[in-house]
Amino acid sequence: MEQERKNNLNGMEMEKGKKESGSRKGLELTMRVLAWVLTLAAATVLGVAKQTKVVSITLIPTLPPLDVPATAKASYLSAFVFNISANAIACGYTAISIVILMISKERRSKGLIMAVLVGDLMMMALLFSGTGAAGAIGLMGVQGNKHVMWKKVCNVFGKFCHQTAASVAITLLAAIVFMVLVVLDAMKLP
Repeated sequence: MEQERKNNLNGMEMEKGKKESGSRKGLELTMRVLAWVLTLAAATVLGVAKQTKVVSITLIPTLPPLDVPATAKASYLSAFVFNISANAIACGYTAISIVILMISKERRSKGLIMAVLVGDLMMMALLFSGTGAAGAIGLMGVQGNKHVMWKKVCNVFGKFCHQTAASVAITLLAAIVFMVLVVLDAMKLP
């Protein structure tokens, strides 16, 4: 009788463990899909950011100003190109990790868990560095730098600056999602 009770308890505990691992796998899948959507959106928003304005330039104070078209484009600044590339790399990695998660068995090997953990750590670091680089250049566009006589440009290219700010914010959210994924991966390790 006591043995039957223990077997029933063990069966209930095993079923509870399966539900917990299933819900954890569902949470991980949801977080990975969210990371994929965020990185794709951030790369797209910054990749298509472009604005052309006519700017008046005064060459000589006695002559009338010249109206010259000026264009702001993400590909003109290496920090923005780096942010687009970081998001594209993270987006591709996330798609691959989703496929791995979907086809892997209920119990994944320790080696696979470690590989995904290292990949998630690398994507987190890559996205945080992309956020920092693009954020620094974006701040320069908003405030300028009087020490090196760089003028602020966001007062001229407002739409472009808003798109880049949105992309930086989305990239930061994606990096935070990867940080949560790293924690989830670390919890799976024995």
